[in-house]
Amino acid sequence: MFDHGASDEPFLSSPSFLSHCFLACVDMIVLFILEDKKQGIPIMTEHQLSLLPFYAGWGRYTQRLVAAIAPLTGEQLALRNTPQHWSIGMYVTHIVANRAWWFHARMGEGSDDLTSLELWALGVCEADVDPCHPAAELVAGLEKTWQMIQKTLARLTPADLEQVVPPLSEAERVRHAKLVEPALQPFAQMWVDKAALSGEVRPAVSLQRIIWGVLEHDIHHGSEISTILGVHGLPVLELD
Repeated sequence: MFDHGASDEPFLSSPSFLSHCFLACVDMIVLFILEDKKQGIPIMTEHQLSLLPFYAGWGRYTQRLVAAIAPLTGEQLALRNTPQHWSIGMYVTHIVANRAWWFHARMGEGSDDLTSLELWALGVCEADVDPCHPAAELVAGLEKTWQMIQKTLARLTPADLEQVVPPLSEAERVRHAKLVEPALQPFAQMWVDKAALSGEVRPAVSLQRIIWGVLEHDIHHGSEISTILGVHGLPVLELD
């Protein structure tokens, strides 16, 4: 859903059923808390609730993904379902980059050491090139980006979900392209040129849709990784 390429902004369909369920759940919790006013209990509103408890499963999912990737050799990370599909390592690189792009580059979360991960998957997305990152680097990327997401969710409240991130301007795209490591510069130029040729203008996007989109992206590609592992007789992602 949130793949880089000619259009790095997400394909924005109508809000998902799960997003509606999430907001309905928040509203119900707020009503229960407000009801406690009658019992003399301090009132908590949607401006005080943290988003983190609602996404607790995301952290556990990341732990399972890390556990599946950490012991893999370079040869195992290069495994694919078919020659036309990406390798395990390419999918993990893409997951890490997608997290860094949306939460760090677009939402402004996290520290400067995440900048190098924003477009980490340009070679993967623009030219199907496997960067061949070792397991230790992939695990470090997963853990670093999850720490950023976790801190962000702990700070944000349901009221923040309506905040909007403006479309990516051409100048901003060029600025981000110049920040990538030298090995990725040719792919960064491909990314910039493709966007310019398409002429497509993407809409602004809310934090609600960014957060859900990144989580959905994690799950989607994590399932592909698990499938490759299973096909090749390796331990799959262990889910509850």
